[in-house]
Amino acid sequence: MVIKPVSALRNNFVEISKLVHERHEPVFLTRNGSGDMVVMSMAKFNEQKARLELYAGLARSEADSAAGRVVDFDVVKSELYDMLTAKGAKFEDC
Repeated sequence: MVIKPVSALRNNFVEISKLVHERHEPVFLTRNGSGDMVVMSMAKFNEQKARLELYAGLARSEADSAAGRVVDFDVVKSELYDMLTAKGAKFEDC
């Protein structure tokens, strides 16, 4: 974990940018000795965002399952098979 004073962002922007890209981890910035903000690369931000979206989707799925909002796998498989074969797809073993 890299922790720097917030002034490092202003005084050493290139160094901070290099750190977040080379280490693939965020840099934590402090102000008056306390945490103030986090700087990370766009790649790391997008990775974190995708992870949060996945977790939210999983939570929705768990809630749907707990509430009984489910569809039998064989029904879904049959509907997908019918839909794809209607579009010309060919399957040998389904």
